[in-house]
Amino acid sequence: MAQTSENTLKVAHQAFEYLIHGLATGEWQAFLDILSDDVTFWFPMGKYHGQNVGKPRVKEFLQYVSESFNSGLNLTSLDHVTSNETTVVFEFRDEGLLQGEPYKNRIAISFDVCDDKICSYREYFGSDGKSY
Repeated sequence: MAQTSENTLKVAHQAFEYLIHGLATGEWQAFLDILSDDVTFWFPMGKYHGQNVGKPRVKEFLQYVSESFNSGLNLTSLDHVTSNETTVVFEFRDEGLLQGEPYKNRIAISFDVCDDKICSYREYFGSDGKSY
């Protein structure tokens, strides 16, 4: 059965809600549950720079994020959502304390949807981490 843009948007929006909840609270299970077992994710820097594969690696990454932003990371605006039949990109702004220091950033996250799961996740930063 061919995937529809409507279904892709529905799955990706649900994943985005789970991601935002996880960033704010450190509760990641709902986000992990919507990922395919062989999910790939790409991150632009640090220990997770480049492509990473599999749910265990994503779980490890999310734990790292929660430790780095131990008081939570909060969405301040959702600026754009762009999609096609298989991919949805969310452009947003967030802020919090990164290891105790003020943090603000512009982020773009891309989700690829396969069979009602997120099979690929890519993240891009838009600023120096301290400004919009």
